Amino acid sequence: MKLQRTTLVLILLTILLGGFVYFYEIQWKSQQEEVKKKQQQLFSFQEEDVKTLRITTPSETITLERSPQSSNTKWLMKSPDTVPANDGTVAYLLNLLVNENSDRAVTTSTSQLSEFGLTQPQAIIEITLNDAKTNKLILGKPNFDNRFLYAQNNFATKPDGNVELVLVSKNFENAIKRSLSEWKAVNTRENIPSPSPEVTPTALPTPAIPTIEPIPINPTPILTPTPTLTPTSTPTPANNQ
Repeated sequence: MKLQRTTLVLILLTILLGGFVYFYEIQWKSQQEEVKKKQQQLFSFQEEDVKTLRITTPSETITLERSPQSSNTKWLMKSPDTVPANDGTVAYLLNLLVNENSDRAVTTSTSQLSEFGLTQPQAIIEITLNDAKTNKLILGKPNFDNRFLYAQNNFATKPDGNVELVLVSKNFENAIKRSLSEWKAVNTRENIPSPSPEVTPTALPTPAIPTIEPIPINPTPILTPTPTLTPTSTPTPANNQ
């Protein structure tokens, strides 16, 4: 009886130990990794939270706005042209903004920002969310081994007055170095009606009217009636008796 009780206690302890190991190794560690991942992310918003994007480069400024749900495209270009945007191009940039990590950081003073290409950046990306909050990412030049770009997100400043920079994927360079036509929907030109060609009426040749020679008509001779001679009666002489 005592042996059975000891066995039961050992089984119970094993179950408890297994539960602890499961909680620690799987639940707690996964939660910690999730927290760490969120801390390393550039931004905390999701793709569906973004309302507008503004990409400013030395050559142009492109403004994109999420289109109404009833629209055929998810995004609209508002400037420099007002046309449907290329959803694939916008989605590529959004995916980088949402999923890029910032676990590589560099601390510098504001006077040295030019050394990282951040006083004259290659692009400034401004993100406006549905709740009107704004975020900003400034892209500088590549690092020494040309694997990453120096960047500044939301002007992160340390308590000592220095600026914290992050190293981000060079995919950001691919995302923003595009021609204006690449930001537009593929079928944009097809949606613009072409001017109707002017139809020049072709002059039809006038059919030749055959000339009809008049047929001479011989006039019917007018017959003059021949006078009828009426015989004159000779008077009968009177008989003298």
